[in-house]
Amino acid sequence: MGRVSDTRHEDRACSAALARAFGFLGKRWNGMILATLLEGPAGFAELRRAVGKVHDSVLSERLNELGSAGLVERVVAEGPPLAVSYRLTERGQALLPALRELTTWAEANLPE
Repeated sequence: MGRVSDTRHEDRACSAALARAFGFLGKRWNGMILATLLEGPAGFAELRRAVGKVHDSVLSERLNELGSAGLVERVVAEGPPLAVSYRLTERGQALLPALRELTTWAEANLPE
């Protein structure tokens, strides 16, 4: 009979930080909103057009979530007319290298 190996395998687990990142950035629309804002500040209507078929209430909810996470800030320019735009914070801008790499990978590896 063959000898039974006593080799123990460690349980594998995804990094908790990576799981949080994908849970947050993978939430529908969040990544696309951030990617749009990488090009510079944008108003609500411009974001809605850039992102696609997102309802106003959902876009508003996502912008609030991104703001609460410290990635996006709402900027109000006193008017008249009053103008509201959204821009990435320094924390949001820190995502730029990762989003660029992810975009490059997706272009090369994911079919349309």
